[in-house]
Parts: sequence; C-alpha cells; structure tokens
Amino acid sequence: MKKILVTVVLGAASMLWAENPATSAQPAQDQANQGQAPASSAQPPAAPVIKDPAEYNAYMGAIQQKDPAGQISGLEAYLVQYPNSVMKVAALQTLMQDYQQTNNQAKTIETAQKLVAADSCNVRALALLSYIDRLKAQGGDAKATEDLADAQKYGQSGLECLPKFTKPAGTSDSDFDKMKSQMDGIFNAAIGISDLTSKDYEGARKTLREAEDSTPDEAKDFSVVYPLALAYAGPTPAQPSVAPDPIDSIWFAARASVVAPNPQYQQQIEKYAKSQYMKYHGGDDGWNDVLAAAKASADPPAGFTIKPAPTPAEQAHTMVSSTTPDKMDFATWQFIFTNGSKDDQDAVWNAIKGKAVQMQGTVIHATAMEFDIAGSSDDIDAKKADITLTFADKVPVRLIPKDGSSLDFQGEPSSYTANPFMMTMENGKLLKAASPTPAKKPVHHTSSQ
Repeated sequence: MKKILVTVVLGAASMLWAENPATSAQPAQDQANQGQAPASSAQPPAAPVIKDPAEYNAYMGAIQQKDPAGQISGLEAYLVQYPNSVMKVAALQTLMQDYQQTNNQAKTIETAQKLVAADSCNVRALALLSYIDRLKAQGGDAKATEDLADAQKYGQSGLECLPKFTKPAGTSDSDFDKMKSQMDGIFNAAIGISDLTSKDYEGARKTLREAEDSTPDEAKDFSVVYPLALAYAGPTPAQPSVAPDPIDSIWFAARASVVAPNPQYQQQIEKYAKSQYMKYHGGDDGWNDVLAAAKASADPPAGFTIKPAPTPAEQAHTMVSSTTPDKMDFATWQFIFTNGSKDDQDAVWNAIKGKAVQMQGTVIHATAMEFDIAGSSDDIDAKKADITLTFADKVPVRLIPKDGSSLDFQGEPSSYTANPFMMTMENGKLLKAASPTPAKKPVHHTSSQ
C-alpha cells in the first residue's frame, strides 16, 4: 500500500485548544476593563496593553461577537486596520480557531501560517500545521513532497518550542499535561512520516513510536500505527545497516488492521500482518491469539513475543534426520549443501558421491562433452544451471539437446560448491525413456533474524 488515504477533518485537531471561543475571549474583556488587553494563552502571564482607545474598541467589537462568523469578519477587519497591533498574536489565534470551527481548511492553514510568522513558537499553530500537512501528504496530495517537508519543519520547531509552552488560564494541570502529550505526538508523527518516506528507518522508529506512546489509546491513529509497522519491518530489500524488528512490526501491523478506517483496509492490513507473522514464525498457528490481543489492547502485553521459524540450518538437520539421502530429491540436496552444517552436508554427500542417479532437468547450454543443467524448480524458473554433467565420450551432434529443452539423464555426483550452488556429475548418460516432471522444490521458511 503506497498511500495511506486519510480524510483531513479539521475538527480532529480540536484538542489543540484549551478553551472554546467564548471562554478564550472572556479574559480579554476582563483585562480590557482593567486597562489591559488579552494575551495569547501561549504568551507569558504579563499581558500586552492596547493604548489607543479606537484600536481597543475595534478589538473588543470583534472579540465580543457571539458566533465564529461574526468574530472572523471583525478580526479580519481589525488586522487589516491594525497590522502591527500588540494583539496581533491573540487575534490570529482566535481567528485560527474560528476558521477551524467553521471547517474552512484553507483559511485555517493560512491563518496558522500567519500566526507562526508573528509568533515562531506558537505551538498550537505549529501543531495544527504539522498535523494537516502530514495528513495531506499521506493522503496523496499533489504537493505531497512539499507538504511533508513543511510538516517536518513545523514538527521540529514544535518539539523545540513545546518546553516553553505555558499553561493557559483556567486549565488544570492534568489537562495541560494531556495537551502537551498530544502535541508531542503530533510533532513526532510529522517527523516520523518524513523519516520513513526518506528511508530513515531508525529515525522513523524512534519518532513514530514516540508519537504512538504519546497518544491516548482511544485516539490511536491508523496513519501513525501502520507506518510504525512498516518502519519496524525495515527496507525491502533489506539494508545491512537496518535490521528488521519483526515482532514489533507484526504487532503494529495487526494493531493497524484493528484501527484501519474502513473494512477494506482492515482486510488488506490484516492479510499483510498475517503474512509477516507466517514468514517469521513459519506457520499460522498462534496468529489468531496475536490478532485477538491486538484488538484488546493498543500496546503489546507484557512479555509479548513470537517464536521464530527454524533456521535454514535447523531445517536442513530435520531433513537429514527424517529422510535418507537416496530418498531425497535434488532440491533437498541443494538446500542441505547450501544451508546445512558440515556434519549434515557430509552425511548426505558421503551417501550419494560416485553413485549413479537418474533425474530430469532443463538444459541451459550443451556441448559434446558437457551439459549445463538446471535441476531444481527454482533454478529452472531462473534459467540458472546448478548441475554440470560431463561425459566420458563425445555426445553425437544429433543427440545434443537444444537450450531450454527438458532432459532425462544419469550422472554420478563427483563434487559440489555450496555458494553459488553447483554440483558436478561425471559419466553422464542420456536416458531415452521419459522421466516424470521434476518435483517442485520444497518450501523452506527462512528466519528473518
């Protein structure tokens, strides 16, 4: 899934406000009656003072409007008339809230940008901008690259400014702590999505996990949880410097399927999470328990773990312990010689070396004295030789097969190299009788660790 489609609802950012418009305007009236104008709640306690009576009356006429539309009209006119007012930040902050309440996204963003230009550490405006720009980018906006760069910029500024954010009047300590935690999550989410997009997986894990941990369980967001799962999964193909974290990746992918915005997404993400589980675990046993736990809790339960699938060496040992070498197919020999311990390799090799074996393969290239053959289904599909068959005498020209043709033959294993795998067989013979279709190579699950 290349794009995470999320509808940007301005009301989703309402947690940025400690008061509603009416209560946020009330201190302005009280202070004005005492000869002072209101301060932005993000400002220090000392409030600015409107000294010009005409300006004071214009401000109060706007701020005392009972509905957002009236405040918008009055404050816009006030800012045009008094562009350098000491109340500019407070006016813009109320105006931003009004536009947000009326679901005017364009004007909300425009006003928030003006607010940041006037007050570079206004964390409410920074949070709103980083939040909306991130969701626009994730939703496939035409200017997604620019949106994401802006979201990251606002997020970084927000994290730097958040420690300076002062508690708004009338806000309890617990509500203030919750507000700061939510803002911390918004800022880290913006940085984390940018990190993930630029393939900084380590950075994305750190910031997106911080965003996830900072968000209350009831507000966990698919647009953060699913990217966190992808960050833990790491790059594809894998980079040596970035080791995948399969257990966290599986958990958050399962959790993303729970909080996905619609049934179609839920099914798609659950299918992806289950495939990651099976790849790591080696089967689907236990998957339903993982999914049930993800539905019950936003965070992994204490001690949560997933048993990894057997390593290739362990799988090879099981093959050697359960089947005699003469009963194995060529693909199994290849797997053991490539992945098994030296003892297991020697056990198989000593049993088949120098003994005539009959099999079928696909000719990659043939000369009178030597055929290059693909013997396993994987190498047949890849058109890659894994057997060199030599002959004691020249093969008549009329019997030399064409490249790509199927061949029944006999040979005696004489040597092999493990990586890249190649087995040499001597005393080759062409078999006239048709042989069965080559057996498909067994599926061997490899550990992602």
